[in-house]
Amino acid sequence: MNEEKAISRTATDAAAALGRLEAELQGNGRKSLPPVELWDPPYCGDIGMAIARDGTWTYKGSAIRRIALVKLFSTVLRRDDDGCHYLVTPVEKIDVTVEDAPFLGVEMEVIDGGRPPAEQVLVVRTNLEDVVRIDGAHALRFACDSAGGFKPYVRVRGRLEALFTRALTYELVDRLATDADGRSGIWSSGCFFGVEGI
Repeated sequence: MNEEKAISRTATDAAAALGRLEAELQGNGRKSLPPVELWDPPYCGDIGMAIARDGTWTYKGSAIRRIALVKLFSTVLRRDDDGCHYLVTPVEKIDVTVEDAPFLGVEMEVIDGGRPPAEQVLVVRTNLEDVVRIDGAHALRFACDSAGGFKPYVRVRGRLEALFTRALTYELVDRLATDADGRSGIWSSGCFFGVEGI
């Protein structure tokens, strides 16, 4: 009897969570981000800021432990045409060395309501609480990893991307489907993101 209650409670919790990321995406009180793409401050050099492959931010080799500070820095992060990442304010621009991607995709919500894969919507949350719906403006791309597999990335904002964690990559692989031409890939928001050629 207790086992039945536990299963019922788990199912209820799962149903209540459905749409949570989508609701967060719709606003939910989040402040708007600074317009870093519009700022053109002078370049001030490298002060030792870096983001490791696992998403850890460091300053001169020491991890920045205050998550509120990391989140603040992430709001003024920008990737320029030169492919480099910078912290940008209206008065200065400094280097940030990024080992892979500046964000990690850590949670994914699939909104499908039992519809075919071509009609599903995927919503991703990053390690720094950004929430994006995978679509034409927040494209999914795939790259090869050193072991011959693939690494999925989603565009978060501007030219900044989030690399999917290993667990989230497995969830994404479970969603592989085909398009009308028989190509393998992922559907979200009516867009198809192919995995061929990697």
